Amino acid sequence: MLLRRAIPIICLTALASNAYRPGEGGKHGDDDDDDTISGGTANTTSSSSELAGTTGDSHCGSAMCISAIVNDTSVTYILQSTGERSLGWMAMGFGRSMTNSPMVLAWAPSSGGITISQRIATQKVMPTVDSSPPKVATLHNGLSVASGDQPKFAFSVPKDDTTSQWVIYAFGTDVPAAAADASINQHVETGTAQLDLTKALDSSGSSSTNPASSGATSDIPFTPVQRIIVVHAVFCIVGFLLFLPTGALLARYLRTLWPQWFEAHWIVQLGIAGPTIVVGVVLGIYAVHKAGGVHLSTTHRKWGVALFALYFFQCALGALIHFVKPRPKATAYAVHPAARRPLQNYIHAVVGLLTIGLSFYQVRTGYTTEWPLSTGRGDVRMGANIVWYIWVVLLPVLYMLGLALLPRQFKQEAANARNGVKDGEDEDRDRINAPIQTRYRDAF
Repeated sequence: MLLRRAIPIICLTALASNAYRPGEGGKHGDDDDDDTISGGTANTTSSSSELAGTTGDSHCGSAMCISAIVNDTSVTYILQSTGERSLGWMAMGFGRSMTNSPMVLAWAPSSGGITISQRIATQKVMPTVDSSPPKVATLHNGLSVASGDQPKFAFSVPKDDTTSQWVIYAFGTDVPAAAADASINQHVETGTAQLDLTKALDSSGSSSTNPASSGATSDIPFTPVQRIIVVHAVFCIVGFLLFLPTGALLARYLRTLWPQWFEAHWIVQLGIAGPTIVVGVVLGIYAVHKAGGVHLSTTHRKWGVALFALYFFQCALGALIHFVKPRPKATAYAVHPAARRPLQNYIHAVVGLLTIGLSFYQVRTGYTTEWPLSTGRGDVRMGANIVWYIWVVLLPVLYMLGLALLPRQFKQEAANARNGVKDGEDEDRDRINAPIQTRYRDAF
């Protein structure tokens, strides 16, 4: 943490001192080859008068920091590794999301030198070279250091009237080839920050407020797409991990206590959980579309569709079992009460448990992988992990305790079969299969 706080201060100090050397104000690009600053820490003794009126800001993620300083004609940005991960490439973009934000990527290829590549992506796919970027970036060799534990790449863009700059950033661990249009592997960290380009730098070169905290993603309001993602998560978590387990536990516990247990079971599983899950999945699909993303491009999205299909398969299987199954003979109980049930009953139970188990996995990939990847806001708070771990342990325990009622259930079903007594499941099946006139007559 102390290291991440120090990096932007060092970067801003170096930027300020370099930008305001006599006769070199605003110089950037290849003309700065003779102004190399070893490690980015030299020339940090500029007087406060040299820095008077200088403005800039910075932001740090876990793998990289972004620093900016505004001078007369340009804004210079430094992308610096914190040393937490092996550096492959770093990038920043001007905007609040990856889609349609002009980006500047930088890396040090194995052949030597530093490559600057300006790119854009119309969807959440690998960005391609932008032949006409709105801001032409020029490599700042004097502030770029490709070696060491904390490499950094600096570039300058023309200054405009922007005072508050939204930026996105990304960090990759695989080094691309030297060409500006080289393919890049997916990033391992992304983020979003808001840089206040009007912040005054003090005599040490740091901004007047804590640079490590400026632009922190926890203080950044959600974008419209991010709000949709949050609502999607709420509906899917409630549907898959609250209503579905509740319906399963109702069937497990109430079938020996309440003849109408099956009616409560299907109302929760289909009537309540169904609309909730459908709304959640539709919102997820809409969020990907609105963000310009690619459907089925991540593990979470692929498993989401598979889980959605599995849920409806389970509902159809349950309806088939409860309403279409052949009426068993009472003599089946002479062997064992469980002999009354055909194979599909057990398949239904296994698929139900599989659906809930995959739901736990899907929710976890959603908040540990998909959320940081899609939004760049970093990991969710630890509270989500705590709740997930409690529920993933508690739910199986509750279900296993319910299995202790199986002997009582078998005994009741055997007695009902011998005495010709129908349980709630049989009554519901008969009501569905009865002619409409009979159903209407029996309702009064």
